[in-house]
Amino acid sequence: MSFTLSDLSPANQAFLARRAQGQGLLIAGDWREAEGARSFATLDPATGLETGRIAQASAADVDQAVAAAAAALPGWRATVPVQRAQILWKIAELIEANIDDLAQLETLDQGKPLFVGRWAEIPGAANQFRFFAGQAMNIEGNTLESSINYQPAGKQMRTWTVREAVGVVAAIVPWNSPLVLTAMKLAPALAAGCTLVLKPAEDTSLTALRLAEIMAEAGLPAGVLNVVTGFGAETGATLAAHPQVDKIAFTGSTATGRAVLDAAKTNFKRVTLELGGKSPSIVMPDADLDLAIPGVANAIFFNAGQVCIAGSRLYVHRSIHDQVVEGVAAYAKSLKLGHGLLPDTQMGPVVSLRHAERVEGFVTRARNEGATILTGGQRTGEAGTFITPTVLTDVRADMEVVREEVFGPVLVAQPFDEVEEVIAAANDSPFGLASSIWTESLSNAHRMAADIRAGTVWINCHAMYDASLPIGGVKASGWGRDSGKQAMDNYLEWKTVCAVV
Repeated sequence: MSFTLSDLSPANQAFLARRAQGQGLLIAGDWREAEGARSFATLDPATGLETGRIAQASAADVDQAVAAAAAALPGWRATVPVQRAQILWKIAELIEANIDDLAQLETLDQGKPLFVGRWAEIPGAANQFRFFAGQAMNIEGNTLESSINYQPAGKQMRTWTVREAVGVVAAIVPWNSPLVLTAMKLAPALAAGCTLVLKPAEDTSLTALRLAEIMAEAGLPAGVLNVVTGFGAETGATLAAHPQVDKIAFTGSTATGRAVLDAAKTNFKRVTLELGGKSPSIVMPDADLDLAIPGVANAIFFNAGQVCIAGSRLYVHRSIHDQVVEGVAAYAKSLKLGHGLLPDTQMGPVVSLRHAERVEGFVTRARNEGATILTGGQRTGEAGTFITPTVLTDVRADMEVVREEVFGPVLVAQPFDEVEEVIAAANDSPFGLASSIWTESLSNAHRMAADIRAGTVWINCHAMYDASLPIGGVKASGWGRDSGKQAMDNYLEWKTVCAVV
């Protein structure tokens, strides 16, 4: 069975036709071409075939988008919370009403199996808007009893704090889970009263553009959300450095995160960063292996390993090491690779040929350094963008493949003997995004969760999130938190008011 664009739903064919007609950038409520009608191809990663053209925004386009967001800010910030909440709730409803079409676009653009978008990520995006609809009506300040004692005679001092929208937000999102990660930026920012310029990843812009249409249909006023598509080095860099942008919300690589920080220096922009990870999965000798083996495998092979929280380092107690690693390798071999829109596909391609070559390079260099490829490690498929699920053993802590984020279906497995040893190994990383512990011991679970330096610790599971749970890391894995009520702090400033009455 093969797939062609004619197999897309009528709604998605119409959507792609609108893109082809020059409706590329959303600025001040209007869809328009990029300056000079510049565009670039977007590809189906599974086949390498062009699926459409994406507008390539210039610096002038970015200027116009930021100006539109700045012009819309006073009106949106003054909107009463219940009105913002109603719009966010309506967005959630429309996402769910269009869930099949959105999932199809996400797979076509990014490559993931259709069921991943249809049953996990697209509902997750809807729930972000639904959760933050509630948070829009829970923005609180404080009344303070001040100790100021030099007010005029016969007067009293009253002091309080309020929370205010930070301003114009540049939301720059990655390509691995485009729609849900976009929702994680847009929903809390809009709930707080901010306006936005969204820059999707160049490899996966389709669902961001469709979401922008949905948000307008839900009643979001013109200019509150603007979308500029293009490449990071031009469009993204211009947006991040723009003097009228008050805040950058970025998810992506640690290297690009450093560039974002440099750009923020121009006017001391507020910044939140959700960056790379090299998350450890630790299997203790008392673990339920019927749960742990598929759990560890899914932690790394879900979405072809293109997940910031992927469990890419596996530490297994020596007494069960071979059993677990062989079980994970068998699971890897059983996965059906194929086009994400085909019903029997369990793992799709990585996002591009460029990325596939990068992932393959990690495996090649690891083998040259002495690692054993237990299974996988090869590019395959007609476009060369499929990476067979890979398990590496005989690795050392100083190897590149152990220390660097591969962002592909590549697992490195190592044995351990003592709890202190594995905690030290888990923390011996520049990253600290997530981790998982597989054990039936309540004592081990609590002790190890406390000692591991990571933004999230899962026990007997991995990659479990919903909109109420904060996501983020420590060390080189970033600053701040997405999702959860903590995400509202990213988009609100404190103001202190002192009054003599």
